[in-house]
Amino acid sequence: MRVSTQLSESKIEEIRKDFSFFDRDGNGQIDLPEFIELLTVISPKTKASHVQEGFKLIDSNDDGYIDFEEFLEWWQEGWWEY
Repeated sequence: MRVSTQLSESKIEEIRKDFSFFDRDGNGQIDLPEFIELLTVISPKTKASHVQEGFKLIDSNDDGYIDFEEFLEWWQEGWWEY
């Protein structure tokens, strides 16, 4: 996974705060229920049928969780805007 160096440290920290907000159990990972909550907040038009598919696309190492690096890459790609 490649994280862009185009983001400033302050922007990365802002994104990290967003990630931490949705990481409700504080384990450093977002699981599917946390991801559903995240999408409900940032992209309310997301269809429920697409949530699990999207989760699998973001979870690039296929461990069942989205870690910060995966989240940052997803955020940079702007997928959350759709």
